[in-house]
Amino acid sequence: MSRWLGLEGRIAFVTGAAGGIGAALVKSMLEEGVRVVATDVAAPTPMKDVWTAPLDVADSAAVDMLVDAVERDWGPVDLGVNVAGILSGSTILDMSDAEWRRTFDVNTHGVFHVSRALGRAMAPRGRGSIVTVGSNAAGIPRHAMSAYAASKAAATMFTRCLGLELAPHGIRCNIVAPGSTLTPMQTGMWADDQGAARVIAGSLETFKSGIPLGKLATPDDIAQAVLFLLSDRAGHITMTDLYVDGGATLRA
Repeated sequence: MSRWLGLEGRIAFVTGAAGGIGAALVKSMLEEGVRVVATDVAAPTPMKDVWTAPLDVADSAAVDMLVDAVERDWGPVDLGVNVAGILSGSTILDMSDAEWRRTFDVNTHGVFHVSRALGRAMAPRGRGSIVTVGSNAAGIPRHAMSAYAASKAAATMFTRCLGLELAPHGIRCNIVAPGSTLTPMQTGMWADDQGAARVIAGSLETFKSGIPLGKLATPDDIAQAVLFLLSDRAGHITMTDLYVDGGATLRA
């Protein structure tokens, strides 16, 4: 398979790698010759040329220890991707404190913990690229998704600030914001086999527009956008929030 992104031999640190977008990203990285550190709350399935490890991104000490171990035993991490995320589907009036906090612990604090650890490792070397997988929900209100949308919005602005601070060190930081994507997180919200059709059509009752392209994203659609922003082909792009949602948010 042809490798066109110039990432061969680099080490990437990926969270949320056990399924969905994270798993698709690991597969695509391996095809590009990247050496991958694949992490998730439960360690991903062992694979050739992949360092798999369990990691709760909400635990800052555990994040620091794993990044240090990779740097010591495998080599310098040049690429980082924050994929780990959880969904909260409660309305605001029904939401518990615990659900709100856990959503931010993973979706926001986890991005901070991982990005800080990777940034500290990358800065002295004067190179690196970090991508946070956010959500188009960060840019538009969603019914019964307040914790998820707010946590993704916070992670998005954090990553842009990170990019500003790390730019003098030659480190680029960007966001890929998926819309509805064919992952277990998405299908878990469907009551029947018409779930995809309803998402594509949109819902006036919940003030949600449909998808102009007429299809859901695949995990690989998102992975390819992430790979581009990680690569030197995006060498003058930083602090960008790239929406990959089939036009669902009607945003330029």
